Amino acid sequence: MWRKLRIAILLFVLATVAQQAWLSERDLDWGDNFYVALYPVNSDDSPAVASYIETLTPEQFDPLTEYFASEAQRYGLTQYHPFEIQLGASVNSHPPMPPRSASTLQAVWWSLQFRWWSWRHSPEMRVKPKIRLYLLYHDPDKVKALSHSTALSKGRVGLVNLYGDAAADEQNMVIIAHELLHTVGATDKYDPASNQPLFPDGFAEPDQQPRYPQQSAELMAGRIAVSASQAEIPQDLSETSIGSTTAREIQWLKTK
Repeated sequence: MWRKLRIAILLFVLATVAQQAWLSERDLDWGDNFYVALYPVNSDDSPAVASYIETLTPEQFDPLTEYFASEAQRYGLTQYHPFEIQLGASVNSHPPMPPRSASTLQAVWWSLQFRWWSWRHSPEMRVKPKIRLYLLYHDPDKVKALSHSTALSKGRVGLVNLYGDAAADEQNMVIIAHELLHTVGATDKYDPASNQPLFPDGFAEPDQQPRYPQQSAELMAGRIAVSASQAEIPQDLSETSIGSTTAREIQWLKTK
C-alpha cells in the first residue's frame, strides 16, 4: 500500500514538473508582463532577521522593476515593465538546499524536491506569478559569507541568499536581479574558480580602451573587472547593465 502511494506521489511530482518545464519553454513572451513573487524566508530563524522581514514593503523592490524597464528600453522592448515584482507573504518552512558537490542524478533529484517544495509553499498572490523567488535572509552577525544562490529556468523558481539587514538592501537588489534572469534563461558570465568576469560577455563595456578598469558590471558576471585578476562587487543596480549576450539568451535580442 505505502509503496503504491509513494509511486503515485512520485508520478504526480514528475507530471507536475514536466508540465512546468513545458510551460517554461513556451511562455517566454515579452509581449506580456512576467509577474514575479518574492517570498521572504528567515533562513537562520533569527529574531533580528524576523524584525527586518517585518519592515519589508513592496515599494522597497521598485528599483528592480525600474531597472529592468530601463534595460529593456535600451533593447527596444515594447513592454515597458517586463517584470512586475510582487512581495509575498513570508514562508516559514525551510526549502531543501542544493547539494554542494552533486552528481547529475543528485542535482536532478534536488531540483524535483525543490520544485515540489515550492509548489506546496507558494502563498497566494494578487496575480498568479510566473516566477517565484524565495529570499533567504541571513543574519550578518551569524553568517559572514553568503552561499551561492540558485535559480532554475525549468519551473522558474529560485533560492536567493541575502543579508537581512537594511545596510545590505542595495546589494541585495543586484543579487535578486541576477537570479531573476537565470529563471528566464540567462547564464553566468564569470569564471566559477576565480569569480572573475569572462571577457567579452562578462564585461559591461568590452570595447573600452584600455580594457581595465571597467566602470560597471555585466549583471550576469556579478562583478566589475578592475584588472585581469581583480574584480569588485557592484554596490547597487546603477553599477550594472545587461550585456548583448545575456539579452540574446533571454530573447530581448534575436539570435544572429
